Amino acid sequence: FQTWELKGRYPAILEDEKQGEAARQLFADAQAMLKKIIEENWFRPRAVIGFWPANAVGDDIRLFKDDSRKEELATFFTLRQQIAKREGRANVALSDFVAPVETGLQDYVGGFVVTAGIEEVAIAERFERANDDYSSILVKALADRFAEAFAERMHEQVRKEFWGYASDEALTPEELISETYAGIRPAPGYPAQPDHTEKVTLFSLLDATKATGVTLTESYAMWPGSSVSGLYIGHPDSYYFGVAKVERDQVEDYAARKGMDVREVERWLGPVLNYVPKAVAAE
Repeated sequence: FQTWELKGRYPAILEDEKQGEAARQLFADAQAMLKKIIEENWFRPRAVIGFWPANAVGDDIRLFKDDSRKEELATFFTLRQQIAKREGRANVALSDFVAPVETGLQDYVGGFVVTAGIEEVAIAERFERANDDYSSILVKALADRFAEAFAERMHEQVRKEFWGYASDEALTPEELISETYAGIRPAPGYPAQPDHTEKVTLFSLLDATKATGVTLTESYAMWPGSSVSGLYIGHPDSYYFGVAKVERDQVEDYAARKGMDVREVERWLGPVLNYVPKAVAAE
C-alpha cells in the first residue's frame, strides 16, 4: 500500500471510506500475482549467514578467527549517539550490546545477506517492455516483501536453531511483527549505523556475492534492490535506536579507527553530521 501512497494499516485500510476501493483492488491484484510467483517459481530466494567470536573494544566490535580469540579477523565500527538526554539515559552505540573484551566473556555476533533473487529484475523489465508499468512496480514491491519476510524468517531460525540463544521461543505472528523477541538485526545505512561503507566488511566476511548473487554498487546500495543485509546481535536487552546527529570530534575519531580520510567519512555520513564540513564551508 505504501508503494502506491495509500495511507493506513492492513486490514483496516480495505474498509477505509476514501481509499478502500483502491486498496481492495490493489490487494486483489497483489494476491493474484503472489499466487503466480509461488506456483510458477518466479523468484529463487538466496541467503547466507555467518557467526563469529566477538567482543567490544571501545565503540568497535572486534571479530576473532576462533574461540581462542588470539587472532583478529575483522572489525565492525560503530557510532555513538551524541544527543542531550535526561539524566540516567545513556548515549548508546551498537558495541554496547556486545560483551567488552576486558570482561573475558565469550560473546558472538552474526551477519546475513538475503535476497528475493535476481530474477525480479528480468521479470520487471519484461513488464516494462510490454508497457505494463503497473505490474512492473507491483512485482518489485512483492519482491521487496519477499526479502523482508525472508530476513524475518532467517532471524527466527538464528534465534531458535543456528545460534540457538532463544531455542524455546514460541511467538505468535503478531508478536513477531512487533519484534518482541530477544536480539536485533541492525543494518549498515540505517539509523543505528548510518555508515553504508560497513557493508563492505560484512560482504567480505560472508563472501556474500558468491553465495547470493547480491552485489554492492559504487554508492554501497545492494543490487538487486530486493535484498537485505545486517548483523545479528543476541543481547537480551539490545534494541533499535537512531544515532541521530554526530559531531566533528566523533567523526574524526571514527575516521582514524577505520583508517579512512575524514573527508571521505564526512561524505558518507553527510545526512547525520551536526556541523558543516571544512571543505564545504570553504567553498
